[in-house]
Amino acid sequence: MNPQHHRAAPAPITRRSFLRGAGVLAALPFLESLAPTVLRAGSRVPVKPPVRFGIYTVTGGTVTESWVPKTEGVLGKLPSILRSLEPHKNDLLILSNLSQSGGSDGKLNAHEHCAYLHLTASDMVGKLDGRPTATQSIDERAAEIIGAQSLLPAVRMGYSGGETSFFFDRQGRSLPVERNPRTAFERMFKGRQLVAPNWARRLATSAPESTTSGQRSYDTQVVDLILEDARRTQKKLGSADQAKLNEYLESVSSIETRVRRVQERIAIEALDMKDPGPSNPHLPANFPANTAAQDQMMRAVGRNPAVHGEYLRIMADLMVLAFQTDTTRVCSLGLGDDGALFPGVVTVGYEHHAHTLEHHGNSGRVEDADPVAREGLRQIHAWYTQFFAEAVAKMAAIDEGGSSLLDNTVMLYTSYMSDGGHGRTNYPALLAGRAGGLLKPGRHIAFQKDTPVANLYVELLDLLGDRSGAFGNSLTSKKAAYDGRLPGLV
Repeated sequence: MNPQHHRAAPAPITRRSFLRGAGVLAALPFLESLAPTVLRAGSRVPVKPPVRFGIYTVTGGTVTESWVPKTEGVLGKLPSILRSLEPHKNDLLILSNLSQSGGSDGKLNAHEHCAYLHLTASDMVGKLDGRPTATQSIDERAAEIIGAQSLLPAVRMGYSGGETSFFFDRQGRSLPVERNPRTAFERMFKGRQLVAPNWARRLATSAPESTTSGQRSYDTQVVDLILEDARRTQKKLGSADQAKLNEYLESVSSIETRVRRVQERIAIEALDMKDPGPSNPHLPANFPANTAAQDQMMRAVGRNPAVHGEYLRIMADLMVLAFQTDTTRVCSLGLGDDGALFPGVVTVGYEHHAHTLEHHGNSGRVEDADPVAREGLRQIHAWYTQFFAEAVAKMAAIDEGGSSLLDNTVMLYTSYMSDGGHGRTNYPALLAGRAGGLLKPGRHIAFQKDTPVANLYVELLDLLGDRSGAFGNSLTSKKAAYDGRLPGLV
């Protein structure tokens, strides 16, 4: 609130009040970066390894005949694009015939149309004043459900953005994605040591009644001081200014909650440092040593498949590290680049440009597509999958005290298009992990043609505790099916 603006008010907010408020608000970015804790302050509820939710989405769709198994039921030999996941097929659910039916306001190109629908499953997407608009994306809804239980409600990393904006808040506004691995690492871990939670100890003990032995911290005392002054002033203001002050009071109260949760988190992590869990978190291999090395990597990603692959590996390792350390329980990777070059990955023909291959290798009918370009696409998508398979293997090897990180995670592997021809029918959709024992993997389930992708999002959110039974156009799509659900996943 600007004190100068209310110079004529009968009881202006004092300079003392304003400076106190400014002091606390200046600390907000730090507090925001620490976010909510594992346990609510004062809670006596024990914890166990939580369910994490991950999204690993790549560009360009897929080559359906090399992704979808020929038979339903128990997984046999995996199709060629998924072959690198063969050692972990008992932890996979392959889902076919899921489609998007949402429309566009006519202001979008085909890539934008697919991208904005991708994780929102909206009935309608578009642009407002040149900015992407959609409904809330599944990652953001998941963060609302389980995000308050970890340090950061959600983490979004990768190459997506612009035409490939996937992530949207509750107001339908596009959310940013962190492209730079060093920046992402510092946001999550600067000032913290890498330590795995001791879930066995957390399960056996309860949250402390107070981390300060009944003493109010300096931060909470300052917050109390601001609230006291502001509430005393509130009665002397006009109705318009009272509304503004109410918003201010709500924001300050939320600061108090964050401070309390941060104190709890610091105490919990201090115990983990003394008695850590069985796994050993570590920095990703080949992590950029400095900003110059990071910039060099980012410039080469789209041109050099070797650098591109290292980038994918590092970003996936950061996701695994974030889950392993309980830094976040919701992490999304928007990876790949439709404009990337793949010499050496594509070994047929003379074309290595992904976007060109996407258009030549797809058609209304598969038999009308260029077979050489289609084989090049198959090789690119198999290449993407190998990095996802590496992440799955690492999660399976992380012991959380009798169960693995993969056991306690559900990961969606997919793409923002069903194929490189901007298709929106029969999206690639694969779930890895057991969601804490709630999923029954090792199978291929084929649903009725054009079942809304939104139905899958309803089921994933249900695993996280959302019992609303609806998301996106699960109930409003013209292709609505199964009462907005997906039978047989659990």
